Amino acid sequence: MFKTVFKPAIAALAALTLWAPAQAAEIGDDGLHKADWMHETFLDLREDHADATAQGKRLAVMIEQRGCIYCTQMHEEVYPIPEIDALLHEEFYVVQINMFGDLEVTDFDGEALPEKRMVRKWGAMYTPTIYFFPEGVPDAAPANRVAAAYVPGALSPGMFHNMLTFVRDEVYEEENFQKYHARIFNAGEGLYAEGGE
Repeated sequence: MFKTVFKPAIAALAALTLWAPAQAAEIGDDGLHKADWMHETFLDLREDHADATAQGKRLAVMIEQRGCIYCTQMHEEVYPIPEIDALLHEEFYVVQINMFGDLEVTDFDGEALPEKRMVRKWGAMYTPTIYFFPEGVPDAAPANRVAAAYVPGALSPGMFHNMLTFVRDEVYEEENFQKYHARIFNAGEGLYAEGGE
């Protein structure tokens, strides 16, 4: 009786867990998604850049806001993909900024402002917005002027993976992102080798 009744039920339950939607990303007290590859810092970008460099990583500043459906989409459908998760853990030093927050942020140019005013200074209008920084950053310029690349909104898994490799490999020194992405997409490389989007 166990084999005829419970075995199919156990198999069905196992199948459901394989097809279950991604678990909701952890939400912090500020209402923003939290990931274990994010770093809590004093939000002094010069110090964060130095820490990233000392660890052999590239600094990325991620701007998000409470209730952002595109942030949720990225945290649930894109960032957990093993290849992307590995890149975020191993190659990037990610610092989060709340688009409407009040914590003080010190820019590369030395100006200190609350998060919401710094976001306005940089002209970021969408969430998530991610600024990626080169290894060398001039001290006298604001973050949005010295970023090697940025993502203004949600991207597909394949496109986001390509952005991470574009920054990691410093391709921006030779080619713009659209051409880089098209080349990888057309060649069926990166996440596209597995039929990804």
